[in-house]
Amino acid sequence: MGGDAPATSRRFPACRSILFVPGDRPDRYAKALGAGADAICIDLEDAVAPTRKPGARASVARFLADPPMPSSPGAGPLRRAGESRVPVPSIVVRVNAPESTDGERDAAALVGRHRPDAFMIPKATTADGIRSAQRLLGADIPLLPIVETALGLEQAARIAAATPTVATLVFGGFDLSVELGAEPEWGPLLYARSRVVHAAALGGIDAIDMPSRDLRETVELRSEAERARHLGFAGKVAIHPKQIPVIHDVFTPSEQEVARARRIVEADRAAGGGAVALEGRMVDRPVVAAARRILARGSRP
Repeated sequence: MGGDAPATSRRFPACRSILFVPGDRPDRYAKALGAGADAICIDLEDAVAPTRKPGARASVARFLADPPMPSSPGAGPLRRAGESRVPVPSIVVRVNAPESTDGERDAAALVGRHRPDAFMIPKATTADGIRSAQRLLGADIPLLPIVETALGLEQAARIAAATPTVATLVFGGFDLSVELGAEPEWGPLLYARSRVVHAAALGGIDAIDMPSRDLRETVELRSEAERARHLGFAGKVAIHPKQIPVIHDVFTPSEQEVARARRIVEADRAAGGGAVALEGRMVDRPVVAAARRILARGSRP
């Protein structure tokens, strides 16, 4: 996590990948659980036609009450599934806009004894809207707002700091590009991406980049993911399981990066927190903080 995040937001683990699955396709839930993503997001918003939302809601509620075993267990935190402990990802549900009728129905169906690990909030525009969503969905549930409108981009820093349970900002570049009249490419969206990373850093939380729609090959995905990582994103949304290995390869620190980070932390400890030179370079507080972040991310499977 970037900076000093509020304690409550740390209950939702940092993610390199969030794999989306349509809420009206319960036959895909177990496959998504076993795909190896750090988190799956069951989508009740854009992926589900209005007439199918009631059935999708009911499917998600049943799933949360009794999660199936993953079809092929992948990497991720341990969760209890029946009587066995198996490695499966965190479970996120993208609800409809909380102020909408569908959003209220989502909350009525899903807020109770069985809840996901987090709710993703679409089209986040104001801090007040996030606080309203928190009241509707539960005071202690982590929230992942999506910055995907011009107003949301302008208010991104306030959204990131709206409540202590805002855990991650998600960049929704496709919807934003439509509103801006821009192409959903790297160049036209660079300013918006930078604003989201900046806002997340101010809030002490991570930012997750938009998905790549190219499913034919991975060269474009890898290039975009590498640029996103260099910009400060902690991970990327996936829309197909085969994107996950590339995303994890990019966003997982290399052995060399982890080894150097350990040396930095050890040098800082030996110096008692004072400035110290290591390998010809000065090590100060920002360098140590960056090293600790690398070690935290390097601990993922």
